[in-house]
Amino acid sequence: MNIIPDDDATCQAFLESSVQAAKKATCQRSKCGSVIVKDGEVIGEGWNTPPGEVESQRRCHLKKSSYDLKVTDKTCCVHAEQRAIMDALRRHPEKINGARLYFVRLGANDEKTRSGKPYCTICSKMALDVGLSEFVLWREEGFCVFDTQEYNDLSYEYTP
Repeated sequence: MNIIPDDDATCQAFLESSVQAAKKATCQRSKCGSVIVKDGEVIGEGWNTPPGEVESQRRCHLKKSSYDLKVTDKTCCVHAEQRAIMDALRRHPEKINGARLYFVRLGANDEKTRSGKPYCTICSKMALDVGLSEFVLWREEGFCVFDTQEYNDLSYEYTP
């Protein structure tokens, strides 16, 4: 992991782009946003919303403990990172290899909140599969830049 200070203008700009994406989220539990960047250009963006943005697929009201153990993703929404990857693959498939993903979660008043440890193997596996090189989380230490393989490994090690 590489740490970039909070005052880095480039990271701040892409974090703000992630915030704007997160404001489009319709999840009733959590608003998240991601952008994928290559050579200083946003090539994909995403926010968490039910599949196909279809209201009948919404399950935000269910407790995560109500799902069977075989259900590994206890959210009903497509993750912001997944949507950003799919958006980049649609719009700029030639640029996704080696790109960087920025992620943010919003609080109750749409303010950006600092992330914790990497934990989503669904998103980390997808990022590895398409060739993203880095994940960026805004944490207490600053902008934490994880190699995607490292992010995946840490996600598998995560325990709540």
